[in-house]
Amino acid sequence: METNQWLVVGLGNPGPGYAGNRHNVGNMVVAELASRLSVTFKSSRSNALVAEGRAGTDPSNGVRFVLAKPLSFMNLSGGPTAALLKYYKLDVSRLIVVHDELDIPFDTLRLKIGGGSAGNNGVKDVTAALGTPDYIRVRVGIGRPPGRMDAASYVLQNFSGTERETVPNLISEAADAVELIAAEGLTAAQLKFHTAS
Repeated sequence: METNQWLVVGLGNPGPGYAGNRHNVGNMVVAELASRLSVTFKSSRSNALVAEGRAGTDPSNGVRFVLAKPLSFMNLSGGPTAALLKYYKLDVSRLIVVHDELDIPFDTLRLKIGGGSAGNNGVKDVTAALGTPDYIRVRVGIGRPPGRMDAASYVLQNFSGTERETVPNLISEAADAVELIAAEGLTAAQLKFHTAS
């Protein structure tokens, strides 16, 4: 087993119709990581698209990433995630789940291990499938819906025109956070990215 291997799962919904939705920021972040590592996603038996690559130039001590985009819908993300952990023989402590969160302001990142799902059904399903909430989450803030808009409708909308100007930077920062967690640990990443909002 690789000494520093990580499974990074980006939550979202499959298919081009959902690609730009707020609910799909997890997928966007793992796509950014795959681009940085110059690797391509391929189908796997775990009902997910998977890309594998190594960060750093020294093969003896670089971080190895398994990047995954489940092909199930968001609320069924647990099965593919559990299957990938088993296939790669990784402990849950080596799992990073990237997802959107309504209770965090847009353009803000929060990193944690464990805790509840904050209403995200993908996170809820991952926790149920693993039998533990004790995995690392990179929580990408999308903010609350305006007025009386239903939260379920809001997350399935694309980012607004003004938000789209900021989204590339937000995705890049979330990818930076994943890389820092893998290289230096969760606490180091929290110190860097938990800036005052």
